[in-house]
Amino acid sequence: MSGQLILIIDCNSKNKHLTARSVRGMNVYCEVRPLSMQPEEIGSMNPIGMIFTGDADSVNDERFKTLSAKASERCIPVYTQFGETDMQRLKGFLFDTCGAAGDWTMQVFAKTGVESIRRQVGSGKVLLALSGGVDSSVVAALLSEAVGNRLSCIFVDHGLMRKNEGGEIEAVFRGRGLNLIRVDAESRFLKRLEGVTDPEQKRKIIGEEFIRVFEEEAKKIGKVDFLAQGTIYPDVIESGEDGQSVVKSHHNVGGLPDNLDFKELVEPLRMLFKDEVRALGAELGLPDYLVNRQPFPGPGLAVRIIGKITKEKLEILRDADAIFREEIANAKLDREISQYFAVLTNMRSVGASGGARTYDYTLALRGVTTTDFMAADWARIPWEVLEKASSRITAEVVRINRVVYDVTGKPPATIEWE
Repeated sequence: MSGQLILIIDCNSKNKHLTARSVRGMNVYCEVRPLSMQPEEIGSMNPIGMIFTGDADSVNDERFKTLSAKASERCIPVYTQFGETDMQRLKGFLFDTCGAAGDWTMQVFAKTGVESIRRQVGSGKVLLALSGGVDSSVVAALLSEAVGNRLSCIFVDHGLMRKNEGGEIEAVFRGRGLNLIRVDAESRFLKRLEGVTDPEQKRKIIGEEFIRVFEEEAKKIGKVDFLAQGTIYPDVIESGEDGQSVVKSHHNVGGLPDNLDFKELVEPLRMLFKDEVRALGAELGLPDYLVNRQPFPGPGLAVRIIGKITKEKLEILRDADAIFREEIANAKLDREISQYFAVLTNMRSVGASGGARTYDYTLALRGVTTTDFMAADWARIPWEVLEKASSRITAEVVRINRVVYDVTGKPPATIEWE
């Protein structure tokens, strides 16, 4: 992974992610490990330094003293979030005390990642569920560099994606020398979702149908040796792997069946944070619209349509959402707002168009700012931007005659409406 390693020992810290990101931000490779780690494990990893993160009591307990006694000059406690003074102290520790080279870059990772995959896979075949999200797309790009046409990517197009996304994903990966299988399953998913209004039932149906389609296509490929996943480092930490305390479980391939015949998993991004994954995607030549794609729920637009799902409603929402996202980009706010999208409500109201009465749908626009998506504030989008989006949507999209903006944070609301 890197020739130099900083170990971050988690002493029940709420800021371990921030600590790790601060170290990585200085181009120094680090890993988060638990306080229960044994001294011999630390010795085998040969870190150039250790950071103990937690409150003052936990960092100064006997366990800390045991682990840091042999290398006290290369250990530092971290108690709070980093201010400017703390960052300078950390920088001095990394470079002056530990002698870090600062050579942890995605250019280096791209090269070592390809080499690592080749060592693991050998001459074997790899299977990946390509969703079009950032993580799976970067995995596909990295794997294609490593194994070429021995990688098969199954892209299940459930017909619930945003405007033009299916075509964009196919255009990117058709030219990368891998075996791309795009499954047009829109009618199949819509049939299963017919008449369904409960959001949890929608999610369950989509998840089950995805597994069925993936299984069917995987059987057509025949035997594969490895299954690839887009696991990233926050997933590893939050799932309690590597001895960490469990925050939540992650299912990184959408609940894929466990009866597929393969030797082992390939998870080339499991030590990267999200921003590093995006940087790696850019390094691998993926287009900006894919690398910086907005977060998108697995069930897609099905949970951004309130009530019953129909092909007509999907087209209405796709067009409206595309206009909103275009206006956000035109205003150069696309990197400032963490997530933004449109929701087609099931509420209809009276309006007027061309001198005639209308009775059409209300569209809700949503924008949030957040650092971790655990909590979020509603984005203060300038009124003129909202006005432009609303005017265009009501003029260009049929069946929408009213646009509203959601000004609720998380909590009490969630980011998605369903």
